[in-house]
Amino acid sequence: MTKLTELRKEYTQAGLNEAELSANPFEQFNHWFEEAKAAGILEPNAMTLATVREDGTPAARTVLLKEADERGFVFFTNYQSAKAADLAAQPRATLVFPWLGLERQVIISGEVAKVSREETEAYFKIRPSGSQLGAWASQQSTTVTDRATLEAKLEAVTERFAKEPISAPPHWGGYRVAPTQIEFWQGRPNRLHDRLVFRRESDAWVVERLAP
Repeated sequence: MTKLTELRKEYTQAGLNEAELSANPFEQFNHWFEEAKAAGILEPNAMTLATVREDGTPAARTVLLKEADERGFVFFTNYQSAKAADLAAQPRATLVFPWLGLERQVIISGEVAKVSREETEAYFKIRPSGSQLGAWASQQSTTVTDRATLEAKLEAVTERFAKEPISAPPHWGGYRVAPTQIEFWQGRPNRLHDRLVFRRESDAWVVERLAP
């Protein structure tokens, strides 16, 4: 097995300077997101969601971005899940987009709030039916005896909705992370990476360069 201390990569693909940066962090995010899609990055909307539990323990998991505009970044989940309990206790979070193929990452931190029920229902309607049924079948983050128990619950909800539209469960919906800080990180040679950070100050964004 290769020693972990011997694993190294020199980052040489690109740079990021202030002259190239959009004045609007959401426009800059969209630009990088489209480049991630064009580069064939696997699931470019996959992001690490970091939260803090009520006892102060950090927690992280991967979720999928489903909407992004100047109001913030939206993902959907079970409102009875562990992440939902974290956000109820401490409604702040950090998102990380690890676009490793482009030697880039975007780190977003901000306040979190539930989206409107109308937004949840609108998104739920366009989900595949299997995903809709799964939202009803799974009591996310609870202990399950075995796989057969999950399959039985799925079978039950499939029968329940066999002759009617699948509505959005009341315990399922979206969260929006309204950013107060967005960092654009670009790998550079000699580990002197580019880190340009937008910080929200009143109604304006201030850009700072951080040492790598």
